Amino acid sequence: MAAQITVYMKPTCPHCRMVEQYLDDHGVSYQKRDVTVDQEAARELERIHAPGVPVTVIDGLAVVGFDKFRLDDELKAHGVEIVKDP
Repeated sequence: MAAQITVYMKPTCPHCRMVEQYLDDHGVSYQKRDVTVDQEAARELERIHAPGVPVTVIDGLAVVGFDKFRLDDELKAHGVEIVKDP
């Protein structure tokens, strides 16, 4: 079964765009949730106790901010195949 990946973001957030670009460049499928228009997504983000966006949730594990090394590690740990050096 594929890992469930959700990125909580805001359209004006540069780090959010970096996370999206990183995942796109590496062929990772994910769901994007804009907390500025999606009230349920905003409530989910509050339950995570994240200080802000971006937050990438991989099978329930939250990675706050854009940390490509941690994203790589957690994606691999959850069995997500990553395209190398796109």
